[in-house]
Amino acid sequence: MTNDIRLSSRDLEHIAQERVVETLSRPSLSYWQDAWIRLKGNRRALISLYIVIALLAFTLIGPLLWSVDPSVQDLDQISQPPGVDRRATLVAPHVPWHGGEAETAAVDGLRIVGAANSQAVRLAWDPIPGAVRGYRIYRNIFPIGPEKAYGLPLVMSIAGTWYEDLLDLKPRDYYYTVVGLDEHGVELPDAETIEVTLPRVITIDEARGRGLIAADATPQLGDPVTLALHPLGTDALGRDLLARLMHGARVSLFIGIVAPFLYVMIGVAYGAMAGFIGGRTDAVLMRFADFVVALPFLLFMILFKVMFGLGAGESGIVPMLIAMVILSWPATSRLVRGQILSIREEGYIGASRLLGAATPYLVMRHMIPNTMGVILVTLTFAVPSAIFTEAFLSFIGMGVAPPTPSWGSMCNEGIKTMLTTPHELLFPAILISITVLAFNLLGDGLRDALDARMRSRE
Repeated sequence: MTNDIRLSSRDLEHIAQERVVETLSRPSLSYWQDAWIRLKGNRRALISLYIVIALLAFTLIGPLLWSVDPSVQDLDQISQPPGVDRRATLVAPHVPWHGGEAETAAVDGLRIVGAANSQAVRLAWDPIPGAVRGYRIYRNIFPIGPEKAYGLPLVMSIAGTWYEDLLDLKPRDYYYTVVGLDEHGVELPDAETIEVTLPRVITIDEARGRGLIAADATPQLGDPVTLALHPLGTDALGRDLLARLMHGARVSLFIGIVAPFLYVMIGVAYGAMAGFIGGRTDAVLMRFADFVVALPFLLFMILFKVMFGLGAGESGIVPMLIAMVILSWPATSRLVRGQILSIREEGYIGASRLLGAATPYLVMRHMIPNTMGVILVTLTFAVPSAIFTEAFLSFIGMGVAPPTPSWGSMCNEGIKTMLTTPHELLFPAILISITVLAFNLLGDGLRDALDARMRSRE
């Protein structure tokens, strides 16, 4: 008994449509296309990629938009945090004071003579009983408590009853204290303290020289002016922090990208040669790589600085690059060697040999491209390591030295004043942390996206 199955033209059209739908729904993707789709599906890696692009734009395009010289000092705004009040008042140039007005004051005790501002503070006081050896004057930025921490001693011993303070005055509250000294130079228990709030002032000539007043303007004393804008504040020398971060990014990212690229390429060539040749040559080459791993990086950094004739306080960018390139390639060579040892046993390698392919062709055309995923992941993980190494060496004074800005050297400068002006340390430290984290997450995402075994599991 035979069963005849007859298909109508409508059935054939339906089958053809299903095949077309299946073909359209499962397009053929190359290795790199599939890797890009997989990378886009990893939200953390994609955000990290955008952060890396933003950092590059901050480094390359930022100085064009914010064209402020990172070495120019704004002496009216030293160690100023972001968002500080930039208003100032025009005053006459400073005239030295000799205490003449102190005798005519109507107020008893410690007092302010004239107008106290960021230009000068003039103090006068009545004689203190028992002050045989004169007086000692202190200045503090905090209120004086029962522990009697008077602060910075401005004058250790002064015979008169007046004093003019010109020492690094800023627009803030100050607490001045005058203490009498007995015949042995010991401070008397009674002290007089006064609180002073200083406004910011600037002379007409200084304002005109810094471009705060138009050349054809006729300003008057007491007129308000606005000082230069510093979005992220200034450092201890009055330099714009945003401009220094941008120019410091060039140094940090240059070292963090160029050095890994060079030593990864050396490791790729070395590992490919060792893995393809194999045998005793492979063993000798890898033992040499183990020897390089055992060399101390910091010692070689010091030796290279001595070889280049660099002393204390001089930037060691070139010795740092050379030390990284010479000592950091073995890790990449091990990874590439392992990949080459696996790939050289594949069937298409044997077929290429039978067809007469030379060794350089096999390595460059078949083996290296098939290890590109490992190379890219290694390079991505090497960049944050190099950035952190540069930051560490600059932080301890062996890398980039001032006045050349880098994120590590800026952290080294900012840590000295982190209790009073934390923004000088905070901003470069945040950029280092974001950069290292972004490259690490991007490398993690690339490792998953370029892993062919991940594709076979789906």
